[in-house]
Amino acid sequence: MVKIDYKKELKTFYKASVKEVELVTIPEMNFLKIDGMGAQDSKNYKETVEALFKLSYTIKFMIKKGEMAIDYGVMPLQGHWWVDDMTKFDVNKKDEWKWTMMIMQPELVSEMIVEKAKEQLKQKKNPPALPKIKYEPFTEGKAAQIMHIGPFSEEGPTIQKVHQAIFDNGFKITGKHHEIYLTDIRRAAPEKWKTIIRQPYS
Repeated sequence: MVKIDYKKELKTFYKASVKEVELVTIPEMNFLKIDGMGAQDSKNYKETVEALFKLSYTIKFMIKKGEMAIDYGVMPLQGHWWVDDMTKFDVNKKDEWKWTMMIMQPELVSEMIVEKAKEQLKQKKNPPALPKIKYEPFTEGKAAQIMHIGPFSEEGPTIQKVHQAIFDNGFKITGKHHEIYLTDIRRAAPEKWKTIIRQPYS
């Protein structure tokens, strides 16, 4: 059986400096996605995360046990966060934010595999948010990123550091605020949470 570590292969996009803002170019990748609104402690958000992970693991095991016989680790949860008027984007008012939560899928995952996995998961556990999942490509392009260590409530200065680096390099902010969650927050203390803060620019 072949084992692939996609976080290692794509380390430029899933590993960031804690001290310095880095400028990167993100290629097109395929994602399972769900759109929603509200804080991270809302029922809607929790059902979204549950469905995304359950479908991602269903896909992983279908591929591992199928003809391809490839084993890989499920990729981290990611989120785009925004409000309609980005001048009112307040890190202390996440209950007002809109979001798209998503998990990247390796190139070997086809739309046919996703649909088969959806049907299999529906028959077994049928999480409430399963019908909301979309499978789509996404290209982020040029972005600035840094690693934030600590609880989500303390991200403000880190986000400002990313924005300032974009301005200092003569660029402007475009697209949506992006977070990549590298820590299972159910099992780690908040002060140890690792989150990549990313912001597209042009």
